[in-house]
Amino acid sequence: MSPRTLVGRRALVTGGASGIGAACARELAARGAHVTVADLDPDGAKRLADELAGEAWVVDLADTRALDDLRLDVDVLVNNAGVQRVSPVEDFVPDDFRLLHRLMLEAPFLLVRAALPGMYERGWGRIVNVSSVHGLVASPFKAAYVSAKHGLEGLSKTVALEGGPRGVTSVCVNPGYVRTPLVEKQIADQARAHGIPESEVVERVLLAESAVKRLVEPEEVASLVGWLTGPDAAMVTGASWTIDGGWSAR
Repeated sequence: MSPRTLVGRRALVTGGASGIGAACARELAARGAHVTVADLDPDGAKRLADELAGEAWVVDLADTRALDDLRLDVDVLVNNAGVQRVSPVEDFVPDDFRLLHRLMLEAPFLLVRAALPGMYERGWGRIVNVSSVHGLVASPFKAAYVSAKHGLEGLSKTVALEGGPRGVTSVCVNPGYVRTPLVEKQIADQARAHGIPESEVVERVLLAESAVKRLVEPEEVASLVGWLTGPDAAMVTGASWTIDGGWSAR
């Protein structure tokens, strides 16, 4: 059972209706937080928000201009929303590249910007950016995702330096391939890009670099996110926490 470390705190999880986001929302709610589930999927966001006695925020985070003047009253911000596109650089659709950067770099910046004033006023805040092992290393055919996640790492470290003296921590968590709809949807694209059957993608591509030969479970990522928001992690900031089965040890 999760310790009740967030009683009286407000948390926002983006991409919260499914996958890693839903697991994080449940973990933070179990720790006592009032959770806002932010997602493009209205039904999924409302279902989970109702389950957690929280609230839903139906939002298209790729529409970053709409976030310019946003203000957020939250204590914990989990930037998790993301999509994937798999293609060689020479064939990469420019608008797809722009979409991934808006959703996974611009939107986190704007949400952090919206949340920091309230966190600074209270002298306490936790920002957790769900990055990826691809925020630390590269793989072929993922130019947009890899570059967006590398940018997110830099944003997180900058916020850590600015926020530390004012009670706000900022970290990245860096999973390998997680058992989520996002991963399942890219299997066909991976097979096409690598020229292999779909049945071989998990073993030959997704788990090729991992010492532990299985997918990460969303709840494992959420458990780490929960710990990073708790009192034992008060000195943990500016860091990237891998949960990748040993991939980045190579």
